[in-house]
Amino acid sequence: MICVSRNLIGAALLLLVTSFLLIDANPIGVCIRNCAQCKKMFGPYFEGQLCADACVKFKGKIIPDCEDIASIAPFLNKYE
Repeated sequence: MICVSRNLIGAALLLLVTSFLLIDANPIGVCIRNCAQCKKMFGPYFEGQLCADACVKFKGKIIPDCEDIASIAPFLNKYE
């Protein structure tokens, strides 16, 4: 009985960890999290919603990097 429950607990933990890793590896999720990070960094100069919409539209194929101006240029604006 003890061996069976330990194996079951081990399998459940493995499944849980694997599911978290798969969620983190989702390119759309990574893209949207990067948009949020850039919004925090650049504030009103960064169009976070436009960035997130692009993540969904392109299915996470274009991932913004807040330190790479070329990757975030479409989402920057002049704050007036």
